[in-house]
Amino acid sequence: MANTFAFVESLSGALRRVGLEAVTAARRLADATGGGEVHALVMGAPGILATAEVIGAHGADVVEVVEHAGLALYSPEVVAATAAARIGDGSYRAAFFSASAQGKDLAPRVAAKLGASLGADVTAFEASGDAIVVRHPVNTGKVIATLSITGTPVLLSLRPGAVTAERAPRTARVATIAPAIDPAAARVVPKELLAGNTAKLDLGEAPVIVSGGRGLRAPENFKLVEDLAAAFGNAAVGATRAVTDDGWRPHTDQIGQTGRLVSPDLYIACGISGAIQHLAGMRTSKTIVAINKDREAPIFKIADYGVVGDVLQILPVLTEAVRKAKQSH
Repeated sequence: MANTFAFVESLSGALRRVGLEAVTAARRLADATGGGEVHALVMGAPGILATAEVIGAHGADVVEVVEHAGLALYSPEVVAATAAARIGDGSYRAAFFSASAQGKDLAPRVAAKLGASLGADVTAFEASGDAIVVRHPVNTGKVIATLSITGTPVLLSLRPGAVTAERAPRTARVATIAPAIDPAAARVVPKELLAGNTAKLDLGEAPVIVSGGRGLRAPENFKLVEDLAAAFGNAAVGATRAVTDDGWRPHTDQIGQTGRLVSPDLYIACGISGAIQHLAGMRTSKTIVAINKDREAPIFKIADYGVVGDVLQILPVLTEAVRKAKQSH
C-alpha cells in the first residue's frame, strides 16, 4: 500500500503552521485511499528533533529528522536534495509541501529532481482512481482550474490555509537521518535572515483575524478594525475583495477564494455580508463572530456569534472591552 509524504517547514527551530497543514493533508489523503502510512520530514538546526512529537500528534506515522548546524536557515540545495532522496526511496503516491515562500522554491526543485508532476498552489484535492484531482487558482484567482494529475509520486504544494491543521495522534516512529549533501558543500550558503519592513502579523499564522468589508463605508474607518486587532495584541487585519479592489486595503490583506485562505482560532467579520467567495477563504475558522446591521446577511449562517448593529458604533465598544479584559489578566 502506497504511503504519503509531507515536508514540514520550520523557522528558527519552531514548526510553522503550514508545515502541520501539510501533515494533516497527507493524513487525509492516506485515510481516504484506504490507509498507508504518513511519513514526515523536518530539517533544521540541532534541537529540531523536539518537534517530532508534535508532528506525530498531527497524523504522521514516521517522522524523519535532519539536525545540522548548517540548517539553521533554509538551504535550498540541501533541503531539496534530502527531500528528493526520501521521496524517491519511499514508493509514495503523493508528497505534500506548502505553497509558502519557501515551498514555492522547494517543491519545484524536488519535482525536477524526481521528474515528477507538481500541482502547485493547490486549494483542494481528492483521489480519483489513479489520479489526484486538484483545484488551482489561475489568472490572479479570477479562474479556478481543476486538474487531474497522474503518475507516481504526485507532488502537491498547498496554499497556506487550504487545510486546517488538526490533531490526529499517532505514536510516531522517529528517526534521525543525515542530509543528502553536506550543508558546508552547498554552492549557495544562506548567511542571514532579514526581517521584513513591516511588523504586521502574517494572516496565515495569526490566531486572531479582524476583517473588514464594505459595511465600514469608508477606508478611513478601517482604523476601527486596526484598533480592535491591536487590542488583542496577536491579531492580523484582513479584508474582503471588494475592499481591496477599491483600494481601501492592499491586496495582500484579501481573504477569500481568490486571496488568502485562513483558519484562525477567532475570526471577527466586521461589516462583511458574506459573499460565497469570502466564505470560502475563512469558513474553517474555529470561532466566527459577525457584526453586521443586516440581520439577513449570509455571514450569520456560518457565524458562531452574531451582533446585529452598526459596526461603526460596535467596534469602539468591543475594542474597549478587549483592552479591559487584557489589562485584568
